[in-house]
Amino acid sequence: MTRGGRDTDKDGPERRCIVTGDVQPKAGLVRFVVSPEGMVVPDLAGKLPGRGIWVTADRTAIETAAKKGLFSRAARMPVTVPEGLADLVEAGLARRVVDLVSLARKAGLAVAGFEKVKGWLADGKAKVLLQASDGSDRGKGKLWTPQGGRWFGCLTSSELGLAFGRDSVIHGALGAGGLSQRVVEEAAKLSGLRAAIGGTDAGKDTKTA
Repeated sequence: MTRGGRDTDKDGPERRCIVTGDVQPKAGLVRFVVSPEGMVVPDLAGKLPGRGIWVTADRTAIETAAKKGLFSRAARMPVTVPEGLADLVEAGLARRVVDLVSLARKAGLAVAGFEKVKGWLADGKAKVLLQASDGSDRGKGKLWTPQGGRWFGCLTSSELGLAFGRDSVIHGALGAGGLSQRVVEEAAKLSGLRAAIGGTDAGKDTKTA
């Protein structure tokens, strides 16, 4: 498993990180493109036109690419890198994770609150455990990672609350489904952006009952 909780499997298309030189599945990388004005733009949805420039979903990697002119080298032309590029990527990924969890909730694939989450875990319905990074360690320690599932602590209580239509949420869980897999991929990237600044890493089967 790589930093940020990403699995090192070789399933799916692979790309090379311009910082590390490592070839890995696209799910563990952030795609960038160069706009017609020569500006480096994060393409978090992977839909913008242009040749993709790929960087490992890690704050240090993105900052290194910006500082050392690696985007210009990869693009084979002078480009402009916006100030605080890693912060822009982090904010964009956070929005994507919140939106995906919200969609899962509306589809009946997500629950929030200690007792509901505990119930889903006990019944084997939960595949992903979400816990707020600013929640009480004592309270979070009473829940466990689903067997064969994932745990993420990269969202704050207010961000989780936004996803569930509340002011604040500490515990959430997702059931099986395509939306949950998309949350796993995006949350793993977000963990890589937040780990270097004190964010909580993601894990797989790292907590037990």
